[in-house]
Amino acid sequence: MNLSLNVASTGRTVRLQVCGDLVYETVDAMVEAAGRLLGQRPAPAHLHLDLGDLEFCDSAGLSGLLLVHRRSHQAGAQLHLDNRPRFLDRILDVTGTFEHLVASDGGTAGSDHRGRKAPGETRVR
Repeated sequence: MNLSLNVASTGRTVRLQVCGDLVYETVDAMVEAAGRLLGQRPAPAHLHLDLGDLEFCDSAGLSGLLLVHRRSHQAGAQLHLDNRPRFLDRILDVTGTFEHLVASDGGTAGSDHRGRKAPGETRVR
C-alpha cells in the first residue's frame, strides 16, 4: 500500500494531490495533511483534493474523505473532489455519499471523473 501527497496553494485555495492507495494503512496521512492545511491562518476558502492519481479506495478511505469533508465544513472551507476516477464515483454512488461529498462542491454531481459532463450521461438515483 502506497500513498503520496503533494501540496500546492494559491491565495486561499489549497490543492492536495492524493496519489496511490487510500486505504486503512494510509488514510491517516491524508486526513492529517488536510487537517494541517485547514488549520492554516487564514484558513483556506477552498480545499481541492486532486484524486486523478488515486489507484484504490477502501471503506477506510471513504471514511477519511467524509472526515475531511466534515473538517472542511467546520473550518469554513469548501471541499472539492477533483479528477475523481470512475471507480470512486461508483463507490460514492453505491454508498449513498455522492451527493454529500460531491454535489456540494460547486455542482459537479452530473460530471464524469474529470469534472466535465460526459456526453449523454445521466445519473439514476
